Amino acid sequence: MKKPVVAFICVHNSCRSQMAEALAVLHHADVFEACSGGTETKAAINPDAVRIVKQLYGVDMELTQKPKLLAALPPVDIVITMGCNVQCPHLPCKYREDWGLDDPTGKGDDAFMLTAKVIESKLEDLARRIAAGLGNT
Repeated sequence: MKKPVVAFICVHNSCRSQMAEALAVLHHADVFEACSGGTETKAAINPDAVRIVKQLYGVDMELTQKPKLLAALPPVDIVITMGCNVQCPHLPCKYREDWGLDDPTGKGDDAFMLTAKVIESKLEDLARRIAAGLGNT
């Protein structure tokens, strides 16, 4: 059976959505395919997010990812918005949810570490639900 494609969506695709993509690929590639995108993009991934994900998980997002617009994403089954009230009517999917995450941009390392840990926990829950049949309807 084909793994569902999950898109993590944020306005600029430079922080939370990138962190979610990196951690999903690291921990849940056996359950679903992950990508991320934004309604706008920045030139690069947030350097604090890059540093914290590398420090906590050993993943260098600068080597494996880049900011992308929604139009650059493959067809998706599940859309996860990060909490930025992004509406994605032109991104068809079978299931959509919002994780309501605060943007850690401009805050200290503790905010980025907390965001990473919350994303990691939400990904565990999402992977469990996908394995139980979410997104396969």
